[in-house]
Amino acid sequence: MDQTIINDAIDFVRSIFKDDFSGHDYYHTLRVYKLATRIAEQEHAEVLTVQLAALLHDVDDIKLSPQTHANKDNAVAFLKKHGVTDAMIKTVCEIIGEVSFRGTDSVVPQTIEGKCVQDADRLDAIGAIGIARTFAFGGNHNQAIHDPEIKPLLNMSASQYRNHVSTTLNHFYEKLFLLADMMNTATAKEIAKQRHEYMQGYVAEFLAEWDGVR
Repeated sequence: MDQTIINDAIDFVRSIFKDDFSGHDYYHTLRVYKLATRIAEQEHAEVLTVQLAALLHDVDDIKLSPQTHANKDNAVAFLKKHGVTDAMIKTVCEIIGEVSFRGTDSVVPQTIEGKCVQDADRLDAIGAIGIARTFAFGGNHNQAIHDPEIKPLLNMSASQYRNHVSTTLNHFYEKLFLLADMMNTATAKEIAKQRHEYMQGYVAEFLAEWDGVR
């Protein structure tokens, strides 16, 4: 039963995100699922709950599906179709609701399962793939790569973060450089160290090249 629903969830998210090129695509979900499973095993969390929440974490994302966001309609419909208990559906939806970065309004998940999923999602936002996703998202949303006249806006609330128009490079300062210190689990903190350092090195090189220093 467990593997059947996981396989079906993988197929479900593949169908939903097949035409997404913003960085929140099917492969992002798959990476979050694999990372969340790895973290859950290390942190002794309930693995199936983590896997389902990881696989479904973006299917009702406010940026991607605003009409289903409030009630997690896509996630709930999938879980009900597969005979998941109401209690499990509630738990998975609570985890999904806690995942996203919301600036100063970001929440720390209540459960170890929620912490595993949030950490996995944040890990995929940093490091080499995080850099690639950031520029893909910026291009998809018509953002400038960099404008030295536009300064990063720090300490934004959820509303400010969602509505703020910025540049792709500013996103590193406004979110990505903050994430390593926001990891919940020991496993994720260890993974985040190298990814954070790689990202810092990239931005330093970017700015040196931008200014013609290198």
